[in-house]
Amino acid sequence: MTDFETFMKLDIRVGTIIEAEINEKAKRPAYKLTIDFGDELGIKKSSAQITEVYEVEELIGKQILAVVNFPPKQVANMISEVLVLGTYSKNGVVLITTDKKVDNGDKLG
Repeated sequence: MTDFETFMKLDIRVGTIIEAEINEKAKRPAYKLTIDFGDELGIKKSSAQITEVYEVEELIGKQILAVVNFPPKQVANMISEVLVLGTYSKNGVVLITTDKKVDNGDKLG
């Protein structure tokens, strides 16, 4: 169990995927994502194991939610700066997205 104060320490923001490519150096199949989080946070990179459900082409322009205040992590040949959020479904990881267009950088509240 956790409490609300601990949950609120997570900085979860909306970003738009502007680039996606296969991360060929990753141990498990993954994409390198470049995500625009707006003026305050700017452009961030992430490695996401979402290849079972998504093709590169369908990721571009998708608004997603990500934790932006974890420390950067080395993943294969890149530094992953944010943790893209998704659910574990029977077909693979499905991204948490917005159902309406919002501003990049908007906070989960």
